[in-house]
Amino acid sequence: MKFEQMINDLMKEYTTENCYKFWIVINQKFPTVWDRSSSSTNKYHKRKDGSVQSIAEHTYEMLYSASKLIRMYNIQKNTIECNTLFLSIVFHDFFKYGKDDPLNRQHTDRKHDQISADIILKNKETFLKILDKENFYILEESVRFHSGRWSTDLNKKNEKEKDEFLSGVHPISSFVHMLDMMSCNDLIKI
Repeated sequence: MKFEQMINDLMKEYTTENCYKFWIVINQKFPTVWDRSSSSTNKYHKRKDGSVQSIAEHTYEMLYSASKLIRMYNIQKNTIECNTLFLSIVFHDFFKYGKDDPLNRQHTDRKHDQISADIILKNKETFLKILDKENFYILEESVRFHSGRWSTDLNKKNEKEKDEFLSGVHPISSFVHMLDMMSCNDLIKI
């Protein structure tokens, strides 16, 4: 529960009031997997000591790092752009254990990136209450391709096509992927 509260605290500090309220409602609406392992096989997200972080700890690391680096992208606190970045991070593994009965599922869902992005796309009108169209599409893209070259929707492309596609994604999408990879490889220190 500690990391979940720390996530909420960063969301409150960095996003707009409407975005924060939206986040609290969404976070309470869905079954929480925050305390579940970020790697159900214990092959990924390993720490130096061999432990595997929870989804909440992983997400918090990414949010915390983003809060310290947003000025690289000229993003200000409490703006629509900051809403987009922070929502991308909190939703990137939100459905890591799938959308159907995630609390009883033994393993993570390999298509969680696609599942999360499809749910965002399906609820476009709701998201447009706190984001404009451009930022909505950045959010959807950032979540859909947060796994970079391993993203579900890139599986059928060859390596060259993957590289070409990923070179054209929005900088926020690349930033979310970079933060995800850094946290997965125990490179973020808090």
